[in-house]
This record gives sequence, structure tokens and C-alpha cells, in this order.
Amino acid sequence: MERRHWVMAVAVLTGGALAASYLWAPRAPQAAVPAATPLGWRAQVELLAGDGVEGDVVGPGAQSRFSDPWGVAMDAGGTLYVADAGDNNRILYRWLDGDFHLLAGSGEGFADGRGAAAAFNTPSGIALDRHGNLYVADTGNHAIRRITPQGEVTTIAGSGRAGFADGSGRLAQFNGPMGVAVGADDRIYVADTWNDRIRVIDPDGQVTTLAGGAQPGWVDGAGSQARFDTPTDLALAADGTLWVADLQNNALRTITPSGTVSTRLGGGDGERVLWGPMALALTHDGVAYVGERLSGRVVQVSPHGHVVAVAGDDARRFARPAGLALAADGSLLLADADGHRLHHLQPRQPGEPPLATPVGPSPDNPLPRNQGRWPLAPQTGWHEVTGTLGEVRGDFRGESRHHLHSGFDVRGDVGQTVLAIAGGKVSSPASTWTLGGQAEGLSLDKLDYIHIKVGRDAANRALDPARMQLLYDDAGKLERVRVRRGTRFQPGDALGSINSQAHVHLAVGPSGYERNAVRLGFAGYADHVAPKIDDIALLDGNGQRLRETRDGRLVVPRDAGGLQLVVEAWDQVDGNLPRRRLGLYALGYQILDAAGRALPGYERPRMNIEFNRMPPQADAVKVAYAEDSGITVHGSAVTRFRYVLTNTVRDGRLASGALQAEELPPGEHVIRITAKDYSGNEAGERRELRIVAR
Repeated sequence: MERRHWVMAVAVLTGGALAASYLWAPRAPQAAVPAATPLGWRAQVELLAGDGVEGDVVGPGAQSRFSDPWGVAMDAGGTLYVADAGDNNRILYRWLDGDFHLLAGSGEGFADGRGAAAAFNTPSGIALDRHGNLYVADTGNHAIRRITPQGEVTTIAGSGRAGFADGSGRLAQFNGPMGVAVGADDRIYVADTWNDRIRVIDPDGQVTTLAGGAQPGWVDGAGSQARFDTPTDLALAADGTLWVADLQNNALRTITPSGTVSTRLGGGDGERVLWGPMALALTHDGVAYVGERLSGRVVQVSPHGHVVAVAGDDARRFARPAGLALAADGSLLLADADGHRLHHLQPRQPGEPPLATPVGPSPDNPLPRNQGRWPLAPQTGWHEVTGTLGEVRGDFRGESRHHLHSGFDVRGDVGQTVLAIAGGKVSSPASTWTLGGQAEGLSLDKLDYIHIKVGRDAANRALDPARMQLLYDDAGKLERVRVRRGTRFQPGDALGSINSQAHVHLAVGPSGYERNAVRLGFAGYADHVAPKIDDIALLDGNGQRLRETRDGRLVVPRDAGGLQLVVEAWDQVDGNLPRRRLGLYALGYQILDAAGRALPGYERPRMNIEFNRMPPQADAVKVAYAEDSGITVHGSAVTRFRYVLTNTVRDGRLASGALQAEELPPGEHVIRITAKDYSGNEAGERRELRIVAR
């Protein structure tokens, strides 16, 4: 996104706001040679706007709500522009009063006009020219739009239909363009995302192709010899070099003015260094900032190719960092599309603690409106549940604790048609994955449908080629299935067919922020079965079980140090097969004295394990579960859920803990377990471990 002059960010506190906000104001002229961009800085993340709840509210930053905030840009006067797609399909601006205002767009459609009379369909990247005009990659309309400072919208290129054709103005065709950049000579560069090409619009409206060919791929070279794979964003350097965020190649590419393409970083060879580069900003001295789709990070890439995370590389990952823009002081503006928020990232001073700024979608974000529907026919009839959020899962290489299960599994027959449970709009630029693999899936709005042949029936025939495009290589082999950002589906629409896994996995929410899909509510679903506890154990610092007993009580030496409390438990729901074991929703424990009185600090159960949402950390599975959990190491279909209750996995938080034996008063005690399923049933048997501390 282009800036014409230097401006500065001034942080201000807004009364009653959820977090810090700021205003942009002009600053004194800068030196002729700007200072070098500092390398390796870490960001203080401040909230600029949005409370994490998807909505349609325009006003003060703290009260504004967005549907799918994507592209961001800032003009010379300090005005911030935001493309808000999803159900809103509008362009907003934030002027010096700190409030957001509507610039153009109201409702989904394709219409030129002024202000609310204009209509967009899934606006994505935006960029400013030197005259103050704003250019919009109108993804769902396959067009490039221009908005004057007065809010007048015109279509400068694109027919409104997906295709590929060079030509003048509306005679040209694009296929879901997502990125746009403007040069000092008023030439407009377009990331023509699903054509896998980079296009140029000259000031006279003539559209030509700068680089890229007919098929996705990763090839450097000149013009049409080069290949891209789902380019999503562009940034123009002062010397005329065009930078490209090449999403599916996990690469940063550059293009010379003559059209020669080179890979600057990443690509298919060697160790992956970028994880789905989607948003891009470039400094005056060749430092790039990249928003990564897969990791939720914003990273800095030095001119020498060193990659350092600026923000989002821990539990506070962004849900989908979709838009980046530079401020004059080198700080960053970030649109987190799936978090429904805008953030300001500025360097954190040495010794300065990070702010507790909320990131990602709010837990109060509305759930999809499935009205009881299941993903299989009959949609309002009962189906067997085979997995719930938070369960331990292994891999196919002998690791029994490979990952946590992120969703809700519904059993079905291989080849059975998978149906949308709620209406929704595809928002991701990479909405399908793992073609032919067991984890193949489709992302539709807030829902992921996994273990399906996307867009294909059991015989691999296309179900809906207009919305789910099957791409074949030169040999006629199916290479991928593409579903464009902006594509809409209605409840009951066919999305694919069940693959060899014989179930559909539903996940609610972006990666790292999945919520428990049981909350959706499914017709006929009921759970009146109380969880079962099979075992309670205390493990010493070496992971060895305490076994000595006296008078029926487990002996706990008070000099044993930190102990782990491990509980093996499982659940079932109404109608499931007896062998079908499911994981629990919440577990905790109390310690009581011999008379049944709670010890200090244990007046209420310590509910350390609660799968209300997925923890974003990759090692969460080994914090929640003991080593002998899972199925892989047991060689059977029975899953063992052995929870470590002294550790914490809840509310997206992760922490290791221990029961300190020396803190137990000498004498007899009872460790009482609380084990619940989502429906509120609680284990009533075998829930107490009688111990004696000495």
C-alpha cells in the first residue's frame, strides 16, 4: 500500500475502550534520507478497532465491528482506509476524529456510484495513488475499482465475470483478484489470484499480463514462462521492482519492470521459512513485512533473507493476518480478518512488558446458524458422534500424542455426500487443502469440513464445477480443487463426499481458536451418559507411578517433590456404540482432609482442563495428556484418555504444573476428581483417591 508523505502515529486512550487506540496526524517533514529500518524488533500490539465479534457497526474504534477486514492503506493526511468484506462489502475510512466512516459500498453486488450507492463483492487488497484515489481488488466481482476522495466508485477494468483476457477496461477479465499496488506513474499492478498471474493496468485502461502462465506452479523466468501459485498481495519498491506474496508457494517473489520473475525467499526447495505469505508491506530500504496465513504471525524479512517474527508467534497468534500497511515511523497497521480486529504494531521498548491486548475472535462471536442440521442426510436426523474437541490423536508413525482433535466427528459411509450445515461465504484465499489425503478439507466461513473429497463425488466426478473448480495437469491428473474467496453456499448444498476416514470432521473457528462444535446443537443429539473414571494416579518427577499403600491408602512421601495427578476417564453419548469412547469436556480436582473438609486453596475444584476452545500451542497435547494416552501405542481401536490434571489447558492457555507433596499436611487426605462432559453430566463413581501424606 502506497504512502506519499511521512506521517506519525499518536496513541490516545479512548474512555471505555477495550484497548489502546490512536489517531494519525501530520508530522514535520522528514530528512531527505530516511533512517534505516531497524531489524529484529518485537511489537507492542495495540487494539485499533473491533472487539472480535463479527458485525456491522461504524463509529468509534472501540465500538466498530467488522465482518472480514482485509486490505488497509493510509493516505498523506493520516486517513486510514479498510476494505471490509464478508457480509459488509464496504470500504471504510478513519479520519482524525478517530471514528470510522463509510466511504463506499452497502451490501453485496456490483454497481458503480457514489458512497452507499456503490456495491462491492468481497473487496480484498486496496492501494492509493498519488492523487488520493483508492483502488480496490474487488475479488468476487473479478474487477478493479477506483474510489475518488469524494467516494465516487467506477470500474476501471474487469467484466464482472471470472476469466482471463487482456484488453481495454471492462473487456479485460480477471479471476478473483486479491492484491493491488499503484506506481508513481499511475500504472496499477494486480495480483490476479486464481489466474496465477500478475497483470498491469495502464493509465489509459489497457490491461496486459506482466508475468505468469496458465497453470499454477513455481518457476522463475521471464513473462509467461514464470509460474505463481495463488498470489495474494503486492508491494512496489522505489526502483520499480514489484514484490509478490506467493501464497501457495510459501514464497516471496520479485518482478523486474520488464517482467522477469525471481524468488526472493522461500519456495519448494529446502526447509520452509515462510508459512503461507498472504499480506505484504515493504519499506524504503527493502525490508519486507509478511502476514502468514498458516502461522498467524507477522514476520520481518531483512534484505539478506533473515526472518524474524514481529508478533503472533506464541499463544497470541493472529487469526488471519490479511492486510498490512506501513506507518511513517516504521510501525505497522494490521487487519486480522478472522479476528475481526484492526491492530497497531509498534516496537516494544527494552524491558517493556507486552500489553494484554485481546487478539483473535472473541469467544462471544456468533456461531454459525445451522438450526440443528448435520453435515449428512438426513440433516435433521440423528447421526453417530465419533469424536469431540480436545481428544488426543496420534499419527501414522507410532506417535500416540501427536495433536489435539480440533472438532466434532460425525460417522458416515465412505462416498456419502457431505452437505453444508449453514449458509456461508468462503473467506480464505486457500480454502481447500491436502487433495487426496486423509485430511482433505474445505473452509467455509467459520466452519471447516474435513475428511472429504472436496467438490467431488465418490467416483471423483465434479459436483459443482461453477463453484468448486477442478484443475488438471497436462497429463489429465487432478491437481487441485479451487474454491474462490467470495463464493457463497447455502444450507444443504453439496460440498463433497466422505473419503476413506468414514466420518466428517467439523471445526468451528480459525486455526488456534476452534470452539467446541457441540455448542452448535444438532437435531436428535443428546447426552445423558455420565463420564467414566477408570484410574487415578500420582506420578513422581521421573514419571513413575506411586504404588506404596498403607491401610488402603496411597502413600505420598512429603519429600517426593512435584507430583503429576493423572486421571483416565472417558465419555459416551446417547445412541453411540458401546465401544465408542469420547473425550471429556472439563476436569479438575480438590484435596480434602480426613473429615471431608477442603484444604486451603481447594475450596472449589481446580478445573485446570477445559476444552471450551482449542489451545493454539502445538505442544498442548503433551501438556493435557500423559505419555500412555492415545491409541497408536496400544495397537487397538480403544483410545485411552489419561489427563494430567495438575497441568492447565483452558481458555487458550497452557501451563505445566505439579502438586507439591511438601505442601500436604501430614495425615490422611482424599483427592476428589471432577470429570464432566459438555452436557453437564459428571462422573459419580471411582472419583476419589485416598492418600496418606508422611
